[in-house]
Amino acid sequence: MKRIIAAVGAVLGMVLGLLTAVQPAEATTVTRYPGTVAYDTSGNVIQAHGEGIIKVGGTYYWLGEDKTSGSPFQNITCYSSTDFKNWTFVRNVLTRQSSGDLGPNRVVERPHVIYNAATSTYVMYMHIDNSNYSERKAGVATSNSVCGAYTYRGSSKPLGHDSLDDNLFLDGSTAYFMSEDRTNAKLQIYKLSADFLSVSSLVKTLNQYEAPAMAKINGTYYIFGSHLTGWSTNDNQYATTGSLSGTWSSFKSFAPSGTNTCNSQTTAIVPVTGSSTTSYIFLGDRWNSANLSDSRYIWQPLTISGTTPSITCRDSWTIDTTTGITS
Repeated sequence: MKRIIAAVGAVLGMVLGLLTAVQPAEATTVTRYPGTVAYDTSGNVIQAHGEGIIKVGGTYYWLGEDKTSGSPFQNITCYSSTDFKNWTFVRNVLTRQSSGDLGPNRVVERPHVIYNAATSTYVMYMHIDNSNYSERKAGVATSNSVCGAYTYRGSSKPLGHDSLDDNLFLDGSTAYFMSEDRTNAKLQIYKLSADFLSVSSLVKTLNQYEAPAMAKINGTYYIFGSHLTGWSTNDNQYATTGSLSGTWSSFKSFAPSGTNTCNSQTTAIVPVTGSSTTSYIFLGDRWNSANLSDSRYIWQPLTISGTTPSITCRDSWTIDTTTGITS
């Protein structure tokens, strides 16, 4: 009898093993709901405004401004995710100091990070200012890991120009910094030095837009930006070119007219590459000037038709980071 029971148990074990083997893989498709309160995996409200996202290995890292106590600088935060939905707080990578650029009542905005493969260094640029926005400088910080403690390296005006809203763009191994130049009423695009720690040359001067973001898709460069309307939203614009230093197209809207870019302001364009395709995600901020800590994240799929980008103001959408497909 014991032998019969043992044999039956072995057969059942084999059957269960086969059933387990043919179970479908865990779903990787997740749904995002733009404009709702975003929580991390510990149940805390995500504070990462003016954000940028960088992928390292199979993990996405979201860095942004901590607005818990309003506008003055508090922290630059870093969250991680493998599915573009569930974000885990890792650490504050840059924190307020007792004085200087990162001291009390300072402005530290729009932190963006790129990786320098030659120096094995993550380089962060950010807007550095005083409370009345009259200094208008670009700050630089570095770290050996994307979500590690960053060492602040100081600030300057790139080639003597004002630098307010900013962003970074990595084209192969060449890095570019773009920022709004308030005095000259222009948007400037600069090439960075080989170590990415300073500006080496001015590449192109465009019409004045703030909140810039850049992407390269199928050989075409796209730049996105916002009109200057303070915390209020507007119909953001884009332009294209085949060469950063060459002739750019005129600026046009990419969101439904009159929606004020789905009631948001551009902050970044993030590629999500999977086994089937590469999708591009528009990241925007819906600033709440009365309560900046409750500013919302407006992320939408970016559709490219030829060289025309567009977003629609969806209440929800899905993304599969394994395949790269959005719907």
